[in-house]
Amino acid sequence: MTPQRSGQYRNFADYKRQRARMARQLEERGISDEAVLAAMRAVQRHLFVPEALQSRAYEDHPLPIGFGQTISQPAVVAFMTQVLETRPDMRVLEIGTGSGYQTAVLAAMGLRVFTVERVEELHAAARELFAALGVEGVRMKLGDGTLGWKDQAPFDRIIVTAGGPALPHPLVEQLADPGIMVIPVGKKRAQRLLRISKRDGRVTARALGDVAFVDLVGDHGW
Repeated sequence: MTPQRSGQYRNFADYKRQRARMARQLEERGISDEAVLAAMRAVQRHLFVPEALQSRAYEDHPLPIGFGQTISQPAVVAFMTQVLETRPDMRVLEIGTGSGYQTAVLAAMGLRVFTVERVEELHAAARELFAALGVEGVRMKLGDGTLGWKDQAPFDRIIVTAGGPALPHPLVEQLADPGIMVIPVGKKRAQRLLRISKRDGRVTARALGDVAFVDLVGDHGW
């Protein structure tokens, strides 16, 4: 084995250990859904951040990915995914593809993911990365995420990875009945994470805690 390949193998093994450690920390913080934990162990988060930040990829905090956007910290990704209460083959609408990491986690859980991103460069980069990694079960759209994806509705689950001033009505309309949406709502850079439930035509909201996401920009956002 050449020294270069040996180094590449050590990096691969080290990242795998880091993912395992990250998953243990998530369990300690209350993540109990084994499908979520398995996906977090499997998806190579370091490939979804800029190369200069790869050594920090498995630390529990957000990282910049350019264009004023971030990749959410692992604990937030895991928590929001667990709150969705998914089953394989469910149709999930994701608003804010960003780096593509959350998308890949959902896809690794056997979900059919429809993801919308407004920043063309991030949309293109995520598409290229999904192709390189062989991520399956994902459909992508470039556009205003606050409008959802009407042509593909309804969705069993909706996850919004940016914070807006109010709950976008198109997303509520496109949520299946029964269905669950997870979305940050509040001020810029400071929101409450809400679990929206639709059942028998009734929509209810439950606050899950304080979060800080980038702005949800669009007709029904900032």
